[in-house]
Amino acid sequence: MTTISQAAGRSLRPSSSGGFFSALVNAAYALFDRLERRTAVKTLNDLDDRALRDIGINRSQIEDAVYGQFKAELTRYL
Repeated sequence: MTTISQAAGRSLRPSSSGGFFSALVNAAYALFDRLERRTAVKTLNDLDDRALRDIGINRSQIEDAVYGQFKAELTRYL
């Protein structure tokens, strides 16, 4: 039979070096990030060419801008 004193020495928190729960949290963050980026791509694709030009990108650069591969050219406008 397990007593409280025996279980008191063990931590109920997952270890900071990894573990199932931290992997699960990381996977959830990655999923939400992916969904947010897909929504951004869809929103930008719904804009007309003039609005995209005002932002500083053209239609062929939307995915690169959303996924961060277009940073060098965008930073000169900031």
